[in-house]
Amino acid sequence: MHIDSRNSMSIHSYKLLLVEDDKAIVEGLEYYLIQEGFQVSSCYDLKSALDMLGERQFDLAILDVSLPDGNGYDLCRRIKSLGDTPVIFLTARDDEGSIVMGLDMGADDYITKPFRIRELHSRIKSVLRRAGKVHDSNSEDIITISNITVNLREGKVIKNGNNIFLTALEYRLFLTLVQNAGRVLTRSQLLEYIWDVSGDFVNDNTLTVYIKRLREKIEDDPQNPTIILAVRGLGYRINTISL
Repeated sequence: MHIDSRNSMSIHSYKLLLVEDDKAIVEGLEYYLIQEGFQVSSCYDLKSALDMLGERQFDLAILDVSLPDGNGYDLCRRIKSLGDTPVIFLTARDDEGSIVMGLDMGADDYITKPFRIRELHSRIKSVLRRAGKVHDSNSEDIITISNITVNLREGKVIKNGNNIFLTALEYRLFLTLVQNAGRVLTRSQLLEYIWDVSGDFVNDNTLTVYIKRLREKIEDDPQNPTIILAVRGLGYRINTISL
């Protein structure tokens, strides 16, 4: 039986562009936001961000003002020239002039460091809602693929109505895959998403083990997987069509 891939994921996974030169902040935000159901693309400088904007579209951008090769104001102008993508500045510049400049050029919010991550999350949702990109519904917290349901709010994975116990790392890995359903993720990309987030040492061999464990818990027949598929020479993808 075939399942319409448009309905195989029952939430929209919002795509965020994060531009920040502090790698510690990037790692912390990536981990938290991915757990909350967002797809996060991170850049550490202006050039990389501009290149990424030329390759894909985003639902929202989070920008630092001070970048190694430029500033977030120029990037904000570029983003606004391309369309109506909301922008949040996240910066240490807390003087009135900087805040007014950011808002005057079209930024949707301006948050100063240090910041509380839950407050940032709340502001992201508020900006997305104001931009008409969010529609309040309990279904936004649910991803369904085949007979597997992921409850993002509760951090639960359910198969045929029964809870499946996943370790924190297994959950992060599976969530990364389902949020990119139908897209091939290379082994390197998967390692970057789950690498040493909470003290877990993950290398290429360990990734293979975790994929095997996930299949044993998720698949009806782990030896003949129909959900977590390997793409020879590349990586893995989630199948959005039940065979």
